[in-house]
Amino acid sequence: MTERSGAVTFQGNPLTLLGNEVRPGDKAPDFAALDNSLAPVNLSSYSGKVLVLSSVPSLDTPVCDMETRRFNSEAAGLGSDVVILTISMDLPFAQKRWCGAAGVSHVTTLSDHKDASFGMNYGVLIKELRLLARAVFVVDRGGTVRYVELVKEITHEPDYDAALKAVAECLGK
Repeated sequence: MTERSGAVTFQGNPLTLLGNEVRPGDKAPDFAALDNSLAPVNLSSYSGKVLVLSSVPSLDTPVCDMETRRFNSEAAGLGSDVVILTISMDLPFAQKRWCGAAGVSHVTTLSDHKDASFGMNYGVLIKELRLLARAVFVVDRGGTVRYVELVKEITHEPDYDAALKAVAECLGK
């Protein structure tokens, strides 16, 4: 198992990420997660779509809340060819409750709590906390990773504009 010490920090304290680092140009790794109704979901569930995979530590924290709300508002204008997934270790029940309370309907939340499959396959599982690091991956219709941002300090927001620019490029805009 690959370990990357100090790959991210939490309030300045270094943390270790588990799993292989994913880079632009790589084939997007498959993963198994659960949707809000406990149904299994994997990468092929979204085949043919441009994907934004947004991994966050927990929806019940301020930065993850802001990030998911921001992607939700952006998703409304991206059209049906783009799917934004927010993936965390939160239980599906908590994700469903949070989405209802936050009015999030354009982003799909997925739980990686069962197997940490997404975390391991995308190299964003935090060893010390068993949470996911904050990262954004954009995957084109053919399943190739086109953009990756691993947010160094997990209390910071990602670069939304850069991720959305990568989405536009995948759509040929």
